[in-house]
Amino acid sequence: MNALHGLYVITDAALCARHGLSDSVAAALRGGARLVQYRDKSGDQERRLREAKALAALCREHGATFIINDDVMLAKACDAHGVHLGRDDGDIAAAREALGTGKVIGISCYDELERARRARELGADYIAFGSLFPSSIKPDAVRAPLTLFAEARHLGLPMCGIGGIDRDNIADVAAAGADMAAVISAVFDRPSLQEIEQAARALAGAFG
Repeated sequence: MNALHGLYVITDAALCARHGLSDSVAAALRGGARLVQYRDKSGDQERRLREAKALAALCREHGATFIINDDVMLAKACDAHGVHLGRDDGDIAAAREALGTGKVIGISCYDELERARRARELGADYIAFGSLFPSSIKPDAVRAPLTLFAEARHLGLPMCGIGGIDRDNIADVAAAGADMAAVISAVFDRPSLQEIEQAARALAGAFG
């Protein structure tokens, strides 16, 4: 199975705390999430490492790809499958040197095709465009058109859509050419673990 294809869930400290981080991610994986990104901006390094190691093991158990948001050293310490870097999160070459050739490096490209081209030249493994739709998590995020996926297809990299994706529009994201759709609240903002699993299953269905 392609490791960079399908539903891509990103953790949120507050939303995942409702039912427990590991239990919430496990429910999403049961529902069909194929990639998990651990995103935690706190300064509690011990807790972050502990949580990342637990999620790394959980993803391997489910055959899913585990990515760390922004933190190359944490990705290395927990033996994640890779790291995702935004505009201010460090250099692709430095991340590759630290992680090695077998790890995944994803790059946020926002609404910038040229940034995607540069990411490819520097050795990124996938690119992400967004926010595709209004996002409650990042309401001020720059908006990216769905047409970017067709424009960037020639780069030959797997592409991820992010921002405001939900059950009503995820099919449009897949149809536009995205290989992955990254979501947070559409999966984790649910009143029960069963509903997290159900939400993930409904979203994952857009990618077959």
